[in-house]
Amino acid sequence: MNAIVETVAGSFAVDLETAEVEPWDGDVEPPEAPALNLPRVIAAAAAGATVMAVVDAKPPLLVSHDVGVTWRESGRGLPAGRAVAVFDDDPDVVVYATRNRLYLSRDGGTFWASLAVELPEIAALELRS
Repeated sequence: MNAIVETVAGSFAVDLETAEVEPWDGDVEPPEAPALNLPRVIAAAAAGATVMAVVDAKPPLLVSHDVGVTWRESGRGLPAGRAVAVFDDDPDVVVYATRNRLYLSRDGGTFWASLAVELPEIAALELRS
């Protein structure tokens, strides 16, 4: 599985298993963000009933597992975010992007691990298998 990341210095493919980075020649096509009635939303992504919203607050993420009916906070300790992506085939797999770092959750946003890669300033992100 790869995170395709658009940065100010071009696009990159980041392997989520090995954290290897390669230049990406294709387009970065994040899915259309869901319409949310939440304050201070920076970015959002959804897959199935899972919706993730990056917000301008501490903690920086809101998570819903029922299509936005109820929300819980996530990401305590994470820095401010720029983008988020939820894997369509497995909504428990989520990638959160800060200014130049990626964080991976494999449990729907409960626990987060930083990937050992630092990128130029991140603008957008998508997940591909």
